[in-house]
Amino acid sequence: MIKALWTYISIITGAVVIACGFNLFLIPHHLLSGGVSGVAMLIGYFSPLNISVMYFVINIPILIAGWIKLGKRFVGLSMLSVAIVTVLLEFIPVQSVASDMLLSSVFGGLLVGFGAGVSFRAGGSTGGFDVIGSIVTRYRDFPVGSVLVGMNTLVILAVAYLENDWNLALASMLSMYVTGRVIDFIYINNIKVTVFIVTDRTEELLSKLLQRPRGVTRIKTQGAFSHKEKDMLMTVTTRYELAELKIIIKETDPEAFVNIVETVGVMGQFRRG
Repeated sequence: MIKALWTYISIITGAVVIACGFNLFLIPHHLLSGGVSGVAMLIGYFSPLNISVMYFVINIPILIAGWIKLGKRFVGLSMLSVAIVTVLLEFIPVQSVASDMLLSSVFGGLLVGFGAGVSFRAGGSTGGFDVIGSIVTRYRDFPVGSVLVGMNTLVILAVAYLENDWNLALASMLSMYVTGRVIDFIYINNIKVTVFIVTDRTEELLSKLLQRPRGVTRIKTQGAFSHKEKDMLMTVTTRYELAELKIIIKETDPEAFVNIVETVGVMGQFRRG
C-alpha cells in the first residue's frame, strides 16, 4: 500500500514539474519540448488550437500502442501522468520566469527531464515519445534519453522552418538535450539485471512470468541445511520491467527467496519483451 502510494505521488510530482517547465519556461518563449509535447506546442503556436488539448489527443494512439507492447501497469501510470499534465497546463499561468531565452531553455529542459525521469523511476512515463522510446529500448540497447533526442530532430527542423529562426530552434534543441541527459541520469533503462528466484510455487509463478514473452531458466536446487529440494528460476530483464517482476513474485509467492544482480553484459539471445 505504501509503495503504491509512493508510486502515485511520484507520478503526480513528475507531472507537476513538467507542467511548470512548459508554462513557466518553454511556452512563453515559443520554445519546444521534445516529442508529443513539442508537436502540440508547434500546433498551438501556429493555430488557434489549445496546446493542452492537442497534447492529450496526440497521446491517445501512442498510449494504445503502449498498452499492447508495454503492459497495462506502465501505460496506466503514463495515462495518469498525461491527464495531470493536461489539466495543469490549463491552470498554471503561462508567464516567463526568466526573460533570457537561453536560460529558459536550460531550466525548462531540466524541469521536464526531472519530471519525466521521476515518472520513469516510478514505473510509468509522460506518454508520447517516452512510450515510443521505451518500446525501442526493449528491442535495442539504447538509453531512453538518447532515443528521445534522436526522435526530436524532425520537431526541431519543423520549428526552424515555421519560425524561420534558427536561434529559437537551437535553443529548443538545447532544451531537449538537457531533458535527455537528466532523464538518463535519473533513470537508466538500458541496464539489465539477473533475477534468481527460489520458490515452492514453480508452476504458478512460471504461468505468470511467461504470459509476456520472457526467457526463464528452471534449475533444480537443494538447501544445504534443510536438504529440501526446490526450483530456482533465473531470468534476465531490464530495470524497466523489474518493478513489475517484483510485484508478480510477491503476489504469487511471498515466501520466495529472490536475489537480484546487476548484469554487466548478455551474450546470445536476450528477449526483452
